[in-house]
Amino acid sequence: MPNLKRRLLLAAMLALAVSSASWLSIFPLHLSKQNSHNLGLSAPPPPDSGPYHDWDLFATDFREMLQSFKIYVYPTNSNNSDPPSSPSFASFPAVFLPHPNPFDPKLGNYFSEHMFKLSLLSSSFVTNDPQNAHLFFLPFSVNVLRNDPRVHSESSIAEFVAHYTAAVGRDFKFWNASSGADHFYACCHSVCREAAAQHAGLRNNAIQLTCSSSYFQRLYVTHKDVALPQVWPRPPQQSLNPPQSRDKLVYFSGRIQNSDIRQQLIDLWGNDTRMDIFPGNPSYPYEEGFRRSKFCLHVRGYEVNTARVSDAIHYGCIPVIISNHYELPFANVLDWTKFSVIVNSGEVSLLKKTLLSITRQSYATLYRNLIKVRRHFVWHETPKGYDSFHMTAYQLWLKRSSLRLSA
Repeated sequence: MPNLKRRLLLAAMLALAVSSASWLSIFPLHLSKQNSHNLGLSAPPPPDSGPYHDWDLFATDFREMLQSFKIYVYPTNSNNSDPPSSPSFASFPAVFLPHPNPFDPKLGNYFSEHMFKLSLLSSSFVTNDPQNAHLFFLPFSVNVLRNDPRVHSESSIAEFVAHYTAAVGRDFKFWNASSGADHFYACCHSVCREAAAQHAGLRNNAIQLTCSSSYFQRLYVTHKDVALPQVWPRPPQQSLNPPQSRDKLVYFSGRIQNSDIRQQLIDLWGNDTRMDIFPGNPSYPYEEGFRRSKFCLHVRGYEVNTARVSDAIHYGCIPVIISNHYELPFANVLDWTKFSVIVNSGEVSLLKKTLLSITRQSYATLYRNLIKVRRHFVWHETPKGYDSFHMTAYQLWLKRSSLRLSA
């Protein structure tokens, strides 16, 4: 009888091994070595997950995306394809085309919006055959509309966007095939939260790729929409200050008029010599605060979206995020607790105690992981590696569906 039990146990283990091998076989690596090298993907994965939830699973699915993902970009009046029928769009070519100078420092908070469009249009994801597309991109720019005196106001922008989306639904069959659920648009301007207000399908069904990614942000729908990292155009950092060269505990500078939490920080530590917290511009260059500090604060102002998180990552300063219900970029891939500190808005008074309680060894781990994620918060004119564009595209890849209603 014991021998029978052993045989049954061995048979069960063999069946489990065969089943596991079969499951793993559904994730083949289609990307050739040549393509991997060109994209900067040839570096081996880290020996452990580090700042990632599961590096191996992510890297495998990422390579499948590079090989398979297809996005159809709706044509505009500025090319030779058939545009939407409404003639009013012909006088707004800049709204649909890439920004002529996306690295212009004046773009500031809207750099990511324009870089995403530029990167997408130069990527291998774009297909001219909408029948093979996983997703459909609506290429209007809220930032450009905001700066066009013919539109400019929030209500006029919403009317323009609704009119354009209705034209897409009228002239192309793909919107109606999914009610817009496999369509998306990108925006970083604060006005973006109202841009879809006058078109129910765009507001409720389409994917909003946005920097204003708060659970309680008006017209942002968690798990439908995608958090776009807000990045400013910064020069490359060849070297970073190591932890031992950072002589300040905390750094923050910003307006306090529209934030009770920022005011509380000033009241508590505005005169603390270990914590550089400024109600406006610091007494030294803005970037210097990130270079010389161990922790850099991201504090909700009028909205949660600022470039401070990306700036902190860029300069090697551990982000401290004090914004409840903020959907962090790439959170399904990156474990933010392994390279940042997240503080509840109601516990601001404990901030200094919390940071001082982090041991030197724990800080060193946070810093090492921060170095590993820096490549995900960089835009390139030609997308490469695991940069901001490819990481954002991966979020969209996860939204794809193999099902589509009959048109």
